[in-house]
Amino acid sequence: MKRPELSATFTAQVEAAMRKAAQTAILPRYQSLAASDIVNKAPDDVVTVADKESEEILGAALADLLPEATIVGEEAAFADPAIFARLREGLCWIVDPLDGTNNFAEGKAPFGVLVALADGGETIGGWILDCLSGRFCHASSAGGAFIDGNRISARSSGEEPPVAALATGYMQPEERAAVQKHIAPLYRTVDIPRCAAEQYPRLALGTNDVSVFNRTLPWDHAAGVLFLNEAGGRAARLDGTAYRVDEWERRGMIGASTPQLWDVLAGRLAKLER
Repeated sequence: MKRPELSATFTAQVEAAMRKAAQTAILPRYQSLAASDIVNKAPDDVVTVADKESEEILGAALADLLPEATIVGEEAAFADPAIFARLREGLCWIVDPLDGTNNFAEGKAPFGVLVALADGGETIGGWILDCLSGRFCHASSAGGAFIDGNRISARSSGEEPPVAALATGYMQPEERAAVQKHIAPLYRTVDIPRCAAEQYPRLALGTNDVSVFNRTLPWDHAAGVLFLNEAGGRAARLDGTAYRVDEWERRGMIGASTPQLWDVLAGRLAKLER
């Protein structure tokens, strides 16, 4: 199947769908959710009526835009894990209809919408919308990274020690303890935003220098990994291999504002495993 041309017009159509979902399903419910609008779907993980409605809006729009592509939405895949198999097929939309749901449900920022397009497990397009600020990031394979239409190059914070946002929540206790003991003291650590739609732009814009991720589900990471790599930073598995959406069960990844910072952190983490 021939890959689509991810032109400016194509991106504008994806953006329009994402903004419609934000303006119709998400923002009207911000700080006004009823208790019945929030459901616990896993420990420390909730879903809201806004997630579900946003996924419906995005699914319909993306299917119209590229009918030959399958769709993997976060909530649909949670309800039916067999949907994950679509990630191993050809063209596939990957949708996080409301990234940062826990923040949203608590009535605070950040939260956003994430859309990626993959082909045979490889991400070829990524789009990231910050619902409150309206900031729109996008990238395409070998096409560069952009924020609000302006091409960007990733940059570090310039701080010493570098700034690290370490997502240790899904690590095993012994792994978390090792990172906190041996890695965290080498950086100025900051809280994670609990929102990939915010974390990846922070890395590209020099707000954070490095991040460690344990759980790497495709709707959380596909768009951001492509965006950071196309900006000139680096996001990759701990062993340096590329992130692929069809390896959704794999854990562990590093994101960094520069390849040099990635190399240093990867080397430090490798020593913990010896």
